[in-house]
Amino acid sequence: MTAAGRAMAEAAEKESGYNEESTDESECFAPTLPTEVQHLVKEDESEEEPKLKYERLSNGVTEILQKDAASCMTVHEKFLALGTHYGKVYLLDVQGNITQKFDVSPVKINQISLDESGEHMGVCSEDGKVQVFGLYSAEEFHETFDCPIKIVAVHPHFVRSHFKQFVTGGKKLLLYERGWMNRWKPSVLHEGEGNIRNIKWRGHLIAWANNMGVKILDMISKQRITNVPRDDISLRPDMYPCSLCWKDNLTLIIGWGNSVKICSVKERHASEMRDLPNRYVEIVFQFDTEFYISGLAPLCDQLVILSYVKEISEKTEVECCARPRLDIVQPLPESCEEISSDALTVRGFQENECRDYHLEYSEGESLFYIISPRDVVVAKERDQDDHIDWLLEKKKYEEALMAAEISQKTIKKHKILDIGLAYINHLVEKGEYDLAARKCQKILGKNTELWEFEVYKFKEIGQLKAISRYLPRRDPILKPLIYEMVLHEFLESDYEGFATLIKEWPGDLYNNTIIVQAVVDHLKKDPQNRTLLRTLAELYTYDQRYGRALEIYLTLRHKDVFQLIHKHNLFSSIRDKIVLLMDFDSEKAVDMLLDNEDKISYLHKLFKRDHHKGQRYHEKQISLYAEYDRPNLLPFLRDSTHCPLEKALEICQQRNFVEETVYLLSRMGNSRSALKMIMEELQDVDKAIEFAKEQDDGELWEDLILYSIDKPPFITGLLNNIGTHVDPILLIHRIKEGMEIPNLRDSLVKILQDYNLQILLREGCKKILVADSLSLLKKMHRTQMKGVLVDEENICESCLSPILPSDASKSFNVVVFHCRHMFHKECLPVSNTVSSVQFCNICSAKHRGPGSTILEMKK
Repeated sequence: MTAAGRAMAEAAEKESGYNEESTDESECFAPTLPTEVQHLVKEDESEEEPKLKYERLSNGVTEILQKDAASCMTVHEKFLALGTHYGKVYLLDVQGNITQKFDVSPVKINQISLDESGEHMGVCSEDGKVQVFGLYSAEEFHETFDCPIKIVAVHPHFVRSHFKQFVTGGKKLLLYERGWMNRWKPSVLHEGEGNIRNIKWRGHLIAWANNMGVKILDMISKQRITNVPRDDISLRPDMYPCSLCWKDNLTLIIGWGNSVKICSVKERHASEMRDLPNRYVEIVFQFDTEFYISGLAPLCDQLVILSYVKEISEKTEVECCARPRLDIVQPLPESCEEISSDALTVRGFQENECRDYHLEYSEGESLFYIISPRDVVVAKERDQDDHIDWLLEKKKYEEALMAAEISQKTIKKHKILDIGLAYINHLVEKGEYDLAARKCQKILGKNTELWEFEVYKFKEIGQLKAISRYLPRRDPILKPLIYEMVLHEFLESDYEGFATLIKEWPGDLYNNTIIVQAVVDHLKKDPQNRTLLRTLAELYTYDQRYGRALEIYLTLRHKDVFQLIHKHNLFSSIRDKIVLLMDFDSEKAVDMLLDNEDKISYLHKLFKRDHHKGQRYHEKQISLYAEYDRPNLLPFLRDSTHCPLEKALEICQQRNFVEETVYLLSRMGNSRSALKMIMEELQDVDKAIEFAKEQDDGELWEDLILYSIDKPPFITGLLNNIGTHVDPILLIHRIKEGMEIPNLRDSLVKILQDYNLQILLREGCKKILVADSLSLLKKMHRTQMKGVLVDEENICESCLSPILPSDASKSFNVVVFHCRHMFHKECLPVSNTVSSVQFCNICSAKHRGPGSTILEMKK
């Protein structure tokens, strides 16, 4: 404990004094600390957070210690057992309420022992009495010795029948075992080394301390496996008793005087045994402490040490008893590291000796009980709520908030929001307004009420500008009045900041009309203020008054004019302002016109003038027509020979343009898909029939009939139109019996009329054909009856020699065809056909039709 800690302790002692009969809990702490039990930690610039928190065990304990004094206590997970100087044993709950009382002896109770089940208790007293009995059964053992019995320990599993054992410590270490006929048989385990003052039994191992040191007995082999001598033999063992504690089944912690040893019980290798015990003890840690040890307890891999402290009074220069200390240390092989150290102001500490203090602990809950004659104090590990309390006390709000967020599921005392609000208030008090405003985003979250409260608080201290950047703009949205209030604050003192907020904030956060009017009022005082004019243009844009905004931008020659036109599609509004735009920035104006030809009808007019000009833009025009001018899309597709059909089909299908898709499918040769789309999407039989007529494909008519056969309205349409293209019988035979078809009679009459008309047309056509054929036949006959001139210039088409012989006196035979080709009779190939009619080989080879009848000349 530092000098500052001692000074505070002395000041507390003087102020409060000590009254043996007083029960006021204020005795336990100095006025400077609002805790039940004063814990003086190192109070320097690097002050660390305490590891433990303390509270006095009150209720029944307070009542007991008003008239009696505590001599010993044992802790079980279910209850506490307290022994007193007047020979009483009290069973207490964990709050200190009395549940049972036993009058064991008229003198001091030296020790209480409980088995692990908490169902059996062993008690020994200064007058030599030993009692072992069941708390919930009639089982009981009484024995009175001729000397004080300082210690008793029952077997940890005493509740089991084959473990009915306990040991006592006086001048001898006696083991009592219940045997035949329920008789208790004593046996001496050890004697001759003075009084035995402490025993700890764990599993099959018993550790005890006498005047010479600490021994460990293995109950299985009934062999003593070690002797750990005490270091400082100058200390009286009755005034500075040994403290023992089992950390686990094989680790024993020994504290005696100011020395600590941690011993590990290990198995001996078979080759090393000989006549030695099968186990041995190794001291793994050993170190000295600053003060005398009154008790020990494990805390994970650390140790909790209760120390008895003596110090020299600065006034009297006489050694006196100081407040006991509870230290947490980290054992090292030959030393230890102090983790925390607390000085405890327990009642009557000025008169206590080292032997008057005891430290007991509850393994499962990390609870430590400091027992003194007039006080019982409970120390427990600090939880997250305690950690946050300490951080808030030290004004470490950021760390407190972080700790609460990490442990929000386990903390019970604190709320994240409360810590956050306290943090914001703390920052405001320190004048860190920007940081406080920034923290509002995280702390206030979506709580609109808290947001609005904080905004008004910032307004009261004149710091609306600080919080403006962090106000929520989406989820949640505050009342419009809040945003308007901030905007008015900026408008009165900071035009640039006002303009920034207008640009960053969505226009639906506030009443746009009110802000516009406020800006207009300020412009009356300063009409040429470009910042206000630019901001007014943006406000008009939010209000969708684009014309006014465009006028202001053009007046200011502001670069955002082009962005405004493009963003809000104001191309129709700039047709009469092209010159102004060109004058302002000709390059951007030209780029805008070229990039948005579709929006000012440039490409459409170019296409109307000449279908082939601008053909490289036809692909782009498809998407533009689809987006902005669908009525002109189908005419464009029909007239353009340069647009990619696949791209056009993809766009039309994406937008579900049925008529355009039908046209493209038919143009791409997929007539059946086009017809299916007409029937399924448009469900227009007239259009389907018209499409089938245009395609003039029998398969299409078949598909149309199949699709329509179960739809009476479609059948009616087909009956009215099919007669002139497909045999109506194909349709009529497929109509199911009993199907009701609207206007069936009229449709059948029309079919018959169409059929009669077709018959008449055919007969008329037949007469005309016969007459024409006869006329042409007569004409052909007259033509073929005419003579053909043959002279010396004609040649044979086969041998290529003159057709007439040079010697006219010789006989010759010439064949002349009506096609005017001539051959020598002998040059013509022999015909394989039965018919006597010959044909011109040349004309037949050229597929000109038969040359038919021939003229044959002979001489």
